[in-house]
Amino acid sequence: MSYNEKHNEANGEDNRDGESHNRSWNCGVEGETDDPEVLELRARQMRNFIATLMLSQGVPMLSHGDEFARTQRGNNNAYCQDNELTWVHWPKPGEHGGDLLDFVRAMAALRRDHPVFRRRRFFHGRPVEGTHDELSDIAWFTPEGREMTQQDWHSAQASALTVFLNGNAISEPGPRGERITDDSFLLLFNASPKPLEFVVPLAHGRQWQVVVDTARTDPVPPGTGPRVRAGDRLTLKDRSLTVLQRPA
Repeated sequence: MSYNEKHNEANGEDNRDGESHNRSWNCGVEGETDDPEVLELRARQMRNFIATLMLSQGVPMLSHGDEFARTQRGNNNAYCQDNELTWVHWPKPGEHGGDLLDFVRAMAALRRDHPVFRRRRFFHGRPVEGTHDELSDIAWFTPEGREMTQQDWHSAQASALTVFLNGNAISEPGPRGERITDDSFLLLFNASPKPLEFVVPLAHGRQWQVVVDTARTDPVPPGTGPRVRAGDRLTLKDRSLTVLQRPA
């Protein structure tokens, strides 16, 4: 979140080593800064990336230190550095990185508690036989609350969407062959550089509660998030995501 370019000069190869295509964005300033707006955006982007990882299917993998914003100061090939550039300073309570660490813990707990984020089989994209639910196991919506079309997927301007995960349509059985059921979730992603209004889809649940909001600097305490209904409109801050939960 802090560098557009590699900064490997300390490696002694005139910055020629390491991957030059970092797929990164410095949020407006290269490297260290005291600009509060840049720092706030960087912190929000870190929460966005952690949340996206923890809400994704498969095994989440964090590089050591990502959970408390560890940096190598732009050096992406630091194999030859045995110093503070590569050492990991695990933060103590109250030290830098603590807020992000709390958020990572909250996201890990949400993933642990809900098998809909830990499916062992691929989605079907339709109602699942034997689950007695007319809704598909996954669905994708535009911010306006309508299901996405093929044209929407190919839109060059598409930078925001909603994902529905149906906790009542998990096809794989549990360890003893039992049926697995869970709460359902709506994942609202706004990757655009401006606030956007999202409509809660009409036919996928009447009432929802906010359980994650990366626009906040702290995790949403369980059971305290705002409650919304189908058809309600939510404004998401630029470059943020919100998670809504519907009890099974």
